[in-house]
Amino acid sequence: MTNVNVLVLRTAGTNCDLETCFAFELAGARAERIHVNRLIENPDLLADYQILALPGGFSYGDDVAAGKILANQLIHHFRAQVQQFIGADKLVLGICNGFQVLVKAGLLPALTNGNDDSSLQQATITYNDSGKFEDRWTYLAPAADNCVFIEKDRRIYLPIAHGEGKVCFADDDILEKVKSAGQVAFRYVDQSGAFGSYPVNPNGSTDHIAGLCDPTGRVLGLMPHPERFVHRTHHPRWTRESVDDPDGLTIFKNAVKYFA
Repeated sequence: MTNVNVLVLRTAGTNCDLETCFAFELAGARAERIHVNRLIENPDLLADYQILALPGGFSYGDDVAAGKILANQLIHHFRAQVQQFIGADKLVLGICNGFQVLVKAGLLPALTNGNDDSSLQQATITYNDSGKFEDRWTYLAPAADNCVFIEKDRRIYLPIAHGEGKVCFADDDILEKVKSAGQVAFRYVDQSGAFGSYPVNPNGSTDHIAGLCDPTGRVLGLMPHPERFVHRTHHPRWTRESVDDPDGLTIFKNAVKYFA
């Protein structure tokens, strides 16, 4: 029996919560799906868990903007509890729509400048440059040294599925601070590890960014879906290539291992 408990947050439109639970359970954790209304009723419920996961999907139909409504609920109903959660050496993972929520709630990149403005939204995730929904597999190069979820020397291969995946920043100064602080978790690359235009960078994301972490390395958001590659048969070429260690599963295993 594991002592690592994961709260997988769900709401109307969330559709990757079961897969996210399954991935964490494969990694050795105990995962539970909790509706956002239960957390609004009792924000202190978070204290019973070591990992908070915001899965992919289309929360509230992506009305207004992708992830915006759920981000507003987080800000107004249980932001203090999430900040305490992070401050207690616990982990937060946002995947696709969950990444959008973390960014629009100001939890990523969460830069501070001495005035404690980390609660402000400093970036956004907006419409793909292609003008259409992108559903493809992408290569990712790790770029952060202190992010507990990733293996910094391992290039990984994960699927994307989003219409709003372009990471943008409020200004160039914030982008430079994010880069210098080592908060770029993943960048889109090709099979050889080189940067490229579309479709290597499938959404036109600034500086090829596919994922961000906070300054602690314990909050990670990424657009690709690691929960969709946790078994070798998930790989699109599994019948032709040797796939013994699914790339997506490593992210969940590293999260669980953090508490070992």
